[in-house]
Amino acid sequence: MSALSPLIRPIRLMIVDDSGFMRLAVRKMVEGEKDIEVVGEARDGEAALSLLESVRPDVITMDVEMPNLDGLATTRAIMRRRPLPIIMLSSLTQKGAQTTVQALEAGAVDFISKSSSFVQLDIVGIDKELREKIRYWGRHPLARPAPGQPATARAQAAPTASLPALRACRRPGEVDLVVVGVSTGGPRMLPAFLKACGRLACPMVVAQHMPPQYTASLAMHLRQDTGLEVSEGSEGTVLAPGTVTVLPGGQDGGLTPGLGSTWVLTLRVLASASIHPSVDHLFETALGVAKTPVAVVLTGMGRDGTQGAGAFARRALPVVVQEPGECVVAGMPFSVLEAGHASHVFPVARLGATLQEWCSPGASRPAPDPERGL
Repeated sequence: MSALSPLIRPIRLMIVDDSGFMRLAVRKMVEGEKDIEVVGEARDGEAALSLLESVRPDVITMDVEMPNLDGLATTRAIMRRRPLPIIMLSSLTQKGAQTTVQALEAGAVDFISKSSSFVQLDIVGIDKELREKIRYWGRHPLARPAPGQPATARAQAAPTASLPALRACRRPGEVDLVVVGVSTGGPRMLPAFLKACGRLACPMVVAQHMPPQYTASLAMHLRQDTGLEVSEGSEGTVLAPGTVTVLPGGQDGGLTPGLGSTWVLTLRVLASASIHPSVDHLFETALGVAKTPVAVVLTGMGRDGTQGAGAFARRALPVVVQEPGECVVAGMPFSVLEAGHASHVFPVARLGATLQEWCSPGASRPAPDPERGL
């Protein structure tokens, strides 16, 4: 790459992994990159914490499974002490997936799966992804949180007063389906969102961008954390009121009519989708089965969900986005706002309470608030 401007210092990277081979692999992935500098390496969490103040990294890559202090405990300690963007390197095992989901909720910003090819140092397919994530998070440092609040990225968020205008929208009568799109930051935001929603009188389906193996752990964690009926969906899953179905990672879930008045989940892998599960596909198929659905777009990077939100807008149906300033990454909500598809924008707590009201039997139809979309 071209020489780095003298006005821009390199991103300072610390590598934490108990395997010397893996530390070497990560180092080789960034060798020769003028804008990334490895400033420290640690073989476990205790060593990482002791180095933290002396090397002052901008970004940390963190192994999940380590002796003495594992990746989860180390992430929690760093987020208490000095919040930093942490990218988890996770093995494709049930234990690795479960710990990764917990680390993401604890404050890690992203993760990469350590596949067998990664271990063999066949890194052509993964080094580009890692460098992109290091660069993104190195340029979007975490904001220091208020006491008791999670750290969030200073990423694409705009002050509420400067957000694009919301389209006028009267919500329909009693909402019969809630579909949710979420990506980066989802494991951190979803527990609070679901707790705010409580048990809804209609089904909810969540498209969380994740690879296979991880969404089952996410669903289990959400079920344990919230006490709600949360499960990973599969081909033919029948949606029921009060349930939350998490689409399986690496596949694109859509909805079709089932027996009687039921709706069922169908799974495929869309060649047209750049990331899976596709939020656009979920939103668009929801319109084919539900009469009064609501689309929700939470924290996430990219534009997935914008096209599907446009389909909701053309039907004059509600599209609710999370307050960008509250997001870990505001790309997805802000994309929907910029496209003019959003009808409401709320912080998570109010968003959940609003959905609870809208889904209640016999819910009334309030006039829209032109400033906040209520």
